[in-house]
Amino acid sequence: MSEVIKKVSELSNGQALIVTDVGQHQMIAQRDYCFKNWRSNITSGGLGTMGFALPAAFGAKMAVPDREVIAVIGDGGFQMTIQELGTIFQTKARIKILLLNNEFLGMVRQWQELFFDKRYSSTEMVNPDFQTIAKGYHIAAEKVTERAELTNAIKRFLNHKESFLLEVKVKKEGNVFPMIQAGSSVSEVRLN
Repeated sequence: MSEVIKKVSELSNGQALIVTDVGQHQMIAQRDYCFKNWRSNITSGGLGTMGFALPAAFGAKMAVPDREVIAVIGDGGFQMTIQELGTIFQTKARIKILLLNNEFLGMVRQWQELFFDKRYSSTEMVNPDFQTIAKGYHIAAEKVTERAELTNAIKRFLNHKESFLLEVKVKKEGNVFPMIQAGSSVSEVRLN
């Protein structure tokens, strides 16, 4: 995930308005996107809810229509508000959707791995075909499954003149650090 965000940052020159959903991708976007402008990061914070990014990205685009708005979303959060694709289609809002698909509710899975001996409960996703759904709303879509395809796919994503869904398959069981276990102090931060 980190590689994807760094590449988007580089190719967008750090100029995009980034709207994050809730999860691992939220932490990575905050850490790895090199923001060049004030008021370029919209997030629900640590106690937010999955599904925040897509409607928030739409609101951001309405507020600043001349800015490049990129919603950074995981596969779980995307399904919480996927119907907003209809709003994007109807209004012709030019929103870029970066879908980081690890086929898990990633942050919940990370906690289950690290603190509950990998006893995964209701975190593995069986996803629909996101490309077909986007195209059903007349939104251009592309899926990246190989690292060698990433740079050119991000260029097409950023240069497209209308809304675009770029789905990137990422490592299923990647973790994001630093993190603090529930009930621990900041001095007990976990770095790996």
